[in-house]
Amino acid sequence: MIRISVDPAPIEVAVELAGVEELGAGAVASFTGLVRADDGVTCLELEHYPGMTEAALCDLAEQAMARWSLTSAVIVHRVGPMAPGERVVFIATGAAHRHAALSACAFLIDRVKTDAPFWKCEHRGAARSWVAARDSDDAAAARWAGQADRPA
Repeated sequence: MIRISVDPAPIEVAVELAGVEELGAGAVASFTGLVRADDGVTCLELEHYPGMTEAALCDLAEQAMARWSLTSAVIVHRVGPMAPGERVVFIATGAAHRHAALSACAFLIDRVKTDAPFWKCEHRGAARSWVAARDSDDAAAARWAGQADRPA
């Protein structure tokens, strides 16, 4: 089961986790990303290209499903304005065993950061600035290229 959602509505983690757990996987891994108040950020605003964003997220989920034989992959991403402390992204994976669930979850968050077409604008009071891509995010995503998918 793949579930993709790009929406301005708050993310309900318990509801999303319950949907993955009820499929009967032996392991469920999840990641929740929150808006940080770094350097006085008062609001994070995300924009996206409808249709293109969902397709990119679905492609990533399909890659994870095939690579780790998952029972489920869920990606929920908010768009619009969000205050510090609010949930901005939620990813969950279900698999027969923990290694697959954990690896797939890490893969998805690393790749969502670089491969999904979102544009981030940070507000600091009246000042606004667009967030540039980070080399550290590119490095995290690149580590999955050619990596063997075996338990550690």
